Amino acid sequence: MANIMTDPLVVGSVVGDVVDYFTPSVKMSVIYDCNKHVYNGHELFPSMVASKPKVEVHGGDMRSFFTLIMTDPDVPGPSDPYLREHLHWIVTDIPGTTDSSFGKEIFSYEMPRPNIGIHRFVFLLYKQKRRDSVKSPHARDHFNTRKFGDENELGPPVAAVFYNCQRETAARRR
Repeated sequence: MANIMTDPLVVGSVVGDVVDYFTPSVKMSVIYDCNKHVYNGHELFPSMVASKPKVEVHGGDMRSFFTLIMTDPDVPGPSDPYLREHLHWIVTDIPGTTDSSFGKEIFSYEMPRPNIGIHRFVFLLYKQKRRDSVKSPHARDHFNTRKFGDENELGPPVAAVFYNCQRETAARRR
């Protein structure tokens, strides 16, 4: 088990701002086009994350179903995130040992467009109690991961990963 003080989700304030501390029990990999893997705290540019990634669930079994949430807790900017959180993607009913393409997309992927500062984009994976049990939230704005999890009886996340992203300047797009 990782030391709580060195856990990248704690260091990056994902634990605290988005979710409470949890112990991961499933492995998840998030892979964007061009084989760009998401690692905690690494920076990806908006041009790299324009289309939805493939999210693989390693663990569970074909009788288990998972919900994937992608959220930005730094809206409109990290120094004053008074609009926290903005929902970027939700996929439900992902069978264990498969990937997000086998699930049901209830909020389509919205590419990150951070305007001010460096934003965190967080992927959270939850194990569902049963299939077809997750209700769609009403809107992307003012999303609350904890509240959504409670309303859908999801319990704590079973996996999470985040990356940092900021607006690209013309010079950086080369």
